[in-house]
Amino acid sequence: MSEKHNIFTKNAVGRFIPKTINYEKIIPFQGLGKYKPEGNKFSPKIPTNIDYDSNGDKKVNSLKEALIKSGLKDGMTISTHHHFRNGDLIANKVFDIAKELNIKNLRWFPSASFPCHEHLIPYLEDGTINRIEGSMNGILGRFCSEGKMKGTAVLRSHGGRYQAIQDGDVKIDIAVIGASCADNFGNANGVNGKSASGLLGFALGDSQYADKVIVVSDNFVPFPCVPWQIQGNYVDYTVEMKKIGIPEKIISGTTKITKSPDRLLLAEMTADFCDATGIIKDGFSFQAGAGGTALSVAVFFAEKMRKKNIKARFARAGSNKYLVEMLEEGLVEYILDGQTFDLEGIRSMQENSNHVWTSPFTSYNYHSKGNFASFVDVVILGATEVDLNFNANVVTHSNGYLLHGIGGWQNCLFSKTVILPIPLFRDRIPVIRDEVTTICGPGELIDVIVTERGIAINPHRKDLIEKAKKSNLQIKSIKELKEEAEKICGKPEAIKYGEEIIAAIKWVDGTVIDVVKKVI
Repeated sequence: MSEKHNIFTKNAVGRFIPKTINYEKIIPFQGLGKYKPEGNKFSPKIPTNIDYDSNGDKKVNSLKEALIKSGLKDGMTISTHHHFRNGDLIANKVFDIAKELNIKNLRWFPSASFPCHEHLIPYLEDGTINRIEGSMNGILGRFCSEGKMKGTAVLRSHGGRYQAIQDGDVKIDIAVIGASCADNFGNANGVNGKSASGLLGFALGDSQYADKVIVVSDNFVPFPCVPWQIQGNYVDYTVEMKKIGIPEKIISGTTKITKSPDRLLLAEMTADFCDATGIIKDGFSFQAGAGGTALSVAVFFAEKMRKKNIKARFARAGSNKYLVEMLEEGLVEYILDGQTFDLEGIRSMQENSNHVWTSPFTSYNYHSKGNFASFVDVVILGATEVDLNFNANVVTHSNGYLLHGIGGWQNCLFSKTVILPIPLFRDRIPVIRDEVTTICGPGELIDVIVTERGIAINPHRKDLIEKAKKSNLQIKSIKELKEEAEKICGKPEAIKYGEEIIAAIKWVDGTVIDVVKKVI
């Protein structure tokens, strides 16, 4: 039976939030910098060498055996990771085994899901999986939006996921980590082997805090597996599979540069804005998101940097071939990499000492003693909607359907300047609205909206407004852009929702910033 919500409270951005999600008490979003956690980090059980073979061999015969030895049972939380994106062959296998063993009511806690995980729909229908707490894309998001999932989805950012694990908001019973290279002890990496996928940073928190940890690889080497991104001291069992992933499918959907003339115009306008306002200067730092437009911005940045004969100190990444080219040309001194978006990124990790491996802990975790996100001078991100208060949405479309994950988007909002290059309308539906369908990021953190018909600067960024006045940039208010879109497309109709809450959107501090209701 799905959870009924009768008691609501208004959070700091004016959204009504239930007292509980999945029968657990939640904390509503209290505003930027208002919520401070109390207590200690989550502590897993103390292990002992007594339980492990002194020769370091943890290999078992199959993933099924490893799951049984890990105590797989009804109601557990199982984590997997999205390093292979749409080429993942492990998560589906885990739940095939759970179905075979007649296990029910599992919570799947992925770092992200992809179209290949459509395979899991029958397990969501029959109760093998109760709910997904992780970024959902495409068909899984649609399934959830139509109220078909038994539990309530919870979406977190990459940093929010690490925060939830560290703080004990989510206790992982079994973490299953795919690695392209491993030894029998459990040391593992993702940069060597036929299934190389790059950095394994999204599995770091899982390895540190999960009750049981299983490393699965199709490439075992004699101890030691170096470099190790996952330390065998955290690992309970190792498993060899014939094939764990399809590395060619790392490049999946959003990780290709745009070929659209309109989107290329947005990218060029964004680079021009950064140049005109003095953001592009010697020693600056930047991060571009995984979308085609954001990736294109880096190409235009490179052109301007060559003309100025300057270089960036570092680029925060998802690495891709465009950033690797900038690194190897000397336009960027360091790539601080959180995940790998293509095969050139993997090659660079293997060959370039200035291509530095990071993790959600160092880059994004809000409950740490500072993180890298706030060091970045400018970040280029996407959005499905923005409203007149500069609040932005990345998870639902204007039809109300939950079709995207948060990724690192929320965490990047703490950069010094946040720019969203977005078209004024998609499929003749205006992107700028009175209120966004779902609030994923508060407007105080979003500085600039770049559209093909003009650029809107958040009024609180008076410094950028003054600099932009001295340029030839087409500066408009966000209200003017909204009115222009509605003259072309008309005002969009209101979405019809049911009362059932199908998903909660967590903010980076673990509070709930918004909820998503069932679409009628």
